[in-house]
Amino acid sequence: MSEKPVVLSLDKATIQFGGLIAVNSVTFDLYKGDLFGLIGPNGAGKTTCFNLITGVYKPTSGSIKFNGKEVGGLAPAKIAEMGICRTFQNIRLFPALSVLENVVVGAYLRHKTSVYGAYTYLPPAINETESLKKDAMDLLEVMDLADMAGSRSADLPYGKQRRLEIARAMATKPDLILLDEPAAGMNPQEKEDLQATVRRIRDEFGKTVLLIEHDMRFVMGLCERIVVLDHGEEIAQGSPEAIRSDPKVIEAYLGEAV
Repeated sequence: MSEKPVVLSLDKATIQFGGLIAVNSVTFDLYKGDLFGLIGPNGAGKTTCFNLITGVYKPTSGSIKFNGKEVGGLAPAKIAEMGICRTFQNIRLFPALSVLENVVVGAYLRHKTSVYGAYTYLPPAINETESLKKDAMDLLEVMDLADMAGSRSADLPYGKQRRLEIARAMATKPDLILLDEPAAGMNPQEKEDLQATVRRIRDEFGKTVLLIEHDMRFVMGLCERIVVLDHGEEIAQGSPEAIRSDPKVIEAYLGEAV
């Protein structure tokens, strides 16, 4: 057991849709600073787990705790305010907004200006808006997107749109960031750069990262611990070395050692 504090704890988390059990008694802990992978074949329940953690679905049974507080069943906005953010398997940017504006939208979760102050654009509102823009530019620097700040997000190449989604999620100032297939659609060099960026998010910004990814070389080269799901159930948990040689994982998903 790690000596680091537990950030996220799933204890027999289960959700049932009619007669279908999509996630069945999944249990794992994330510790502060983890780079943690959630893998498995299509339909294994990975994104459903993300939806349980972020409040899209309410667990049928079991517990989901974040920093020691129960979050299972809370509204997504409340969970985001508590410090959990995510990206999506299908990119969900605001295509007509600029790259900078997309990140500023994420930062408004921490916005303190009143509606009246924003409407009248008083000095406190002006100062806060400028501060949000500066923080957003800093994140674009991290994601190597600063030179595209004024471009429409819809005009970015697919791989850079993925990076922009991560920047927007980071703008909410989370403790825990959930990345749903962040390397999808990227070429080998982009994937290598993304690995370095995710490590930087953990090392320099102190974030805990939970990710879903089908590219096993990406997962094995980045994550320090991995949970494997199959048909909604956990079949293995451990280090990349243990996972790549686990007979159940090889049979259900990998097909051969990675």
